[in-house]
Amino acid sequence: MTVPAAPVDPTVRAISEALLERLDELGAQLVERIRQAEALYRDGQAVSATDLFESCRDNIERILLQLAGNRPAGIEAARTTGRRRAEQGVPLPAILHAYRIGGRYIWETFLAEAGPSAPAREALLQAAAEIWAIIDEYSEAVTEAYRETLAERVRRSTQARTAVVSSLLDGQFGDGSRLWETAATLRLPHQGTFVAVAAETAAAGDEALPGVERALRVADVPSAWRLDAQLQIGVVALRPKFPIAMLCDQLASLATGRLGVSEPYTGLDRTPQAVRQARLACAAGTPGSTDLVRYEQQPIAVLLARLPDASGSLARAILGPVLALPGYDRDVLLDTLRAWFSAKGSAPTAAAQLHVHRNTVHYRLRRVEALTGRALTDPSASAELYLALEGARILDVTDPGDPAPQPSGS
Repeated sequence: MTVPAAPVDPTVRAISEALLERLDELGAQLVERIRQAEALYRDGQAVSATDLFESCRDNIERILLQLAGNRPAGIEAARTTGRRRAEQGVPLPAILHAYRIGGRYIWETFLAEAGPSAPAREALLQAAAEIWAIIDEYSEAVTEAYRETLAERVRRSTQARTAVVSSLLDGQFGDGSRLWETAATLRLPHQGTFVAVAAETAAAGDEALPGVERALRVADVPSAWRLDAQLQIGVVALRPKFPIAMLCDQLASLATGRLGVSEPYTGLDRTPQAVRQARLACAAGTPGSTDLVRYEQQPIAVLLARLPDASGSLARAILGPVLALPGYDRDVLLDTLRAWFSAKGSAPTAAAQLHVHRNTVHYRLRRVEALTGRALTDPSASAELYLALEGARILDVTDPGDPAPQPSGS
């Protein structure tokens, strides 16, 4: 907001010009008023006496120049004060309180300068609206500049933290001293037990684990995170009272997509290798699910995710005739085969999982054997079928002619 220009009353102009000759005196008096009324300014720790004096003097000068008719003086003094106080960490209510004190002081000073003269006081009363409008304008300017500066500080802080997190996740921390600085900045222990986590995002810019850093902080578990286009990646410092099993439970409760967890490691310098493990573990989950895969617990799935071209070719070569079936028939046979492997080769257990008769399971498995030319009683053929089935799951291969897609976590 800018107060519209208006003809300057000669009396107001004369008082303003007279007061401009006493700027140092007025600035010092206003400093004392503010320090008496606002505790935050009193001890000089947040804002030094010199800083407060310069701010008071500059703001009084600009206001008096405006009231004397020199409107180009403008609101830059207020904006400068707002930016500087934001950088100093002074709360906005304390700043606005100081401006209200300044407004009253200027008005009282004008009344004192006018003296007992009735015409002069009448002129001031008529100009009161403009005087307070200018003071309101300064308060708005200081508020706007303060908030802009805070927003910029948050942006810079976020960018700086992201850069530090990236240096840790990508291994760009140089010598040992830089690693110590990185750990200190992120409030992570330099030594301890850590895991890396990679979680698949639903869309670019969306958190895959909403509120994860805050949730872990509540549990006194330090962590640091970076949000990429397809993955949210982090490193977590485990605690004796918060082992990896508890972490996985916490992550699973927040996940919006599949996620992978590296094997535990000691020493932050090993973080980049752990991130690669977490990415592969994430890619080993079923696409579109919220599967949580721990790198060391599913080595075959991780291996297949690491070799997507070979895994896709394997799936199509071995399961091609099954994949070529109409969708419903294909899914029934693949689901039955997965249930049979999950049940460790027990048809009754697989039947219970699928809610069908065990003879139905036997019939479907015989169809798979006939279509693929591989007998489940042959350990070698059974292993091939398992690898092909896992490859089809991880890469979401549903057609024998599908190209081998790259898993998003690779």
